Amino acid sequence: MVTKMVLVLAGLLSFVVTVSPANAQEKLRLAWAGFSPTNSPIWVIEDRKLLQKMGVEPEIIAISASPTVLQALLANEIDAASISVTTLTSSRLQGADTVMIVGVVPTFVDHIVSLSSITKVEQLKGKTGAVNRLGSTSDLGLRLALRKLGIDPEKDVKIIPAGGNPERFAALSKGLVQFTIMPEPFLTQAEKLGFRNLYNVTDLKIPFWWNGILSREAIIKKNRPLLLKLTRAMVEAIHIIKTEKEYAKALFKKNLGVADPEGLERAYQDYSNVFPEIPYPHPEGVKTMLDDLAPRNPKAAAADPKAFVDMSLVKEVEASGLIKQLYKK
Repeated sequence: MVTKMVLVLAGLLSFVVTVSPANAQEKLRLAWAGFSPTNSPIWVIEDRKLLQKMGVEPEIIAISASPTVLQALLANEIDAASISVTTLTSSRLQGADTVMIVGVVPTFVDHIVSLSSITKVEQLKGKTGAVNRLGSTSDLGLRLALRKLGIDPEKDVKIIPAGGNPERFAALSKGLVQFTIMPEPFLTQAEKLGFRNLYNVTDLKIPFWWNGILSREAIIKKNRPLLLKLTRAMVEAIHIIKTEKEYAKALFKKNLGVADPEGLERAYQDYSNVFPEIPYPHPEGVKTMLDDLAPRNPKAAAADPKAFVDMSLVKEVEASGLIKQLYKK
């Protein structure tokens, strides 16, 4: 009788071990906003199942607007988000514990597009420019670029919100605006419509996290090993984009709905060149944003850019030797 009971207990113990949560796959909820190649590392993670290979079952969610992504992050509905530094700074200055853990696009991958009659940047003075919405990344990028190019965005030009790329194309065609800002592959479309690629903003090398992976300090403290796997997956995804051009272009085509070979090639060149091999979220890309806010926001003026980033996860991945192994350095 005792022997039979021991065998039953052993069988039950075996069953418990088999279904134990420790043996189940970890869950990770990751959101991204904006159909742009900036998010292509996320597309690679999903398409190549990079997180599944590490024992993580991801729920990857596309959300239309950055504010909605932020709300989900603050409500603990997601663990991390692919989003820009504008969302990071606005939330942290208001007291949130948001922090960037991976830097993905360290500058503006944008072009100033104008009517064909405008041939020099100086000719933008007195003209009207279009952005997605005021306060957006496109708005800030255009204003910072103009300032670097010797044009005061507050006095020399008028900037209005016009919506997405199709709406801005329409505004240019109707003469409602004379210039705008947009990235590839949409720049190629603009040129085919007769507009001019007036200036490549990337050449200005403005430090700015156009895109990165954000999480929260509380989530990192609770689930650091999980976010470390996400960091590793991002490093691998960036390497895949940099080394598998045709695959990356096919992914751009699939997610952007753009079939033009020239536009896809140019988009690939623009983005693959700026994605960092070692994606440290350096504070300089936050400082640019804080400096822009400082005249209007005393909290931004007093803020330390280093408090907005956590470079320890990328540092740990680099120390593991993964990056050297991938790039054979």
